[in-house]
Amino acid sequence: MKVLVVDDDVDLLDLMTYALRREGYNVLAAVDGQQALQRWESENPDIVLLDGNLPKIDGFEVCRRIRHESKTPIIMLTARDEEEDILRGLQIGADDYMTKPFSAKQLAARMKAVMRRCQTDPYRQPASQVTVGDLVLDIQSHEVTKAGEPVQLTRLEFRILYMLALNEGRIIPYSRLIEYAWGYYDEGNSNLLKTHICHIRKKLGLSPNGKRGIKAILGVGYSLSRG
Repeated sequence: MKVLVVDDDVDLLDLMTYALRREGYNVLAAVDGQQALQRWESENPDIVLLDGNLPKIDGFEVCRRIRHESKTPIIMLTARDEEEDILRGLQIGADDYMTKPFSAKQLAARMKAVMRRCQTDPYRQPASQVTVGDLVLDIQSHEVTKAGEPVQLTRLEFRILYMLALNEGRIIPYSRLIEYAWGYYDEGNSNLLKTHICHIRKKLGLSPNGKRGIKAILGVGYSLSRG
């Protein structure tokens, strides 16, 4: 697997490169946002490990540009641990977010989880298109329409909604939604899940309590009903 690692901390970059190469990865390195985009375009890596605070072009902008052009998996690696920064990274297309410091084993595990999540559906066999009422979700293009009108969802929002739509009318536990959306279970993502559910409801005009919408089952999980 070809990995692009981007960090302006040369010592950390060297450490990550060494650790990943020991794990058998083909590692490419970049020290700023401009170089990162150039290497991404020329080398076509399988996954990008991207620092948020980069010179020349900010890491968040690099993430946005890559996501605009492709579905290359991206893990943000940064010292910023504020929820606003985490949400910003996820909303512009990052597949996961790790705050420094972290171990090489943690990083490798997250990489495998993200790659697995991007390639397979751990809960059910994926359908190419799912329809729930006037909602239509296309797994290939990650596009959503409501009553024929396109709705812009982030990748994480799409995955959460897709899981609920695949299992229409069923209660999906918090842990299952988190595991599917992020590729692993971390109790710390529970609040982020609630935030994403709120964003999905708002974008789609779905009620939290009515017959038609995303319902919260206190202490258990969520379900999607067409009403």
